[in-house]
Amino acid sequence: MLKKIIDIDHWLFTLINQKANFPIFDKVALLIRQPLTWAPLYLFLIIYAFTRFQKKVWWWIFELIVTISFSDVISSHVLKPLIGRIRPCNNIHIANDIRMLAGYCGQNGSFPSSHASNHFAIAMFIFMTMQQVWGKFTLLFFIWAAMISYAQVYVGVHYPLDVTGGMILGCTIGWINGQIFIKKCGAVQLT
Repeated sequence: MLKKIIDIDHWLFTLINQKANFPIFDKVALLIRQPLTWAPLYLFLIIYAFTRFQKKVWWWIFELIVTISFSDVISSHVLKPLIGRIRPCNNIHIANDIRMLAGYCGQNGSFPSSHASNHFAIAMFIFMTMQQVWGKFTLLFFIWAAMISYAQVYVGVHYPLDVTGGMILGCTIGWINGQIFIKKCGAVQLT
């Protein structure tokens, strides 16, 4: 069963990385996975929170930082070394066939994708805590996280299963920390 899942994962990777590529998305995929691209969005979110929310903004920012920290530590420092999956760009059996757009290949493990984990953790935390303020617009953060995750496969640094695992981990951590925040402070509302 595991071999079948891995085979499907490799097939999907090949489809996304090698066959379903578009020259314009080559540039877009590289751009959206860079911190300088998405950092302004998250900075805006924090500035917005400071200017519009009640005193609970400090707890909200603290829980957001805890959410990101847990996600990153668990994905990068616990699961990747424990699982030890080799990134596709380091896999000697397929490395020569990969369209390696990222320009580098990390030496740490591949499963789960920390980009996916961290961005889905943020998306879920925002969804859990900000729905009363932004309503359905909070779902856009999931689309943003999915685009970043897809780009990880597209540029050749992760398999689809890596980003799926990162998505599940991130959503779980974001949900737990969102529940903790809501239990302690209630959902964020406009002042």
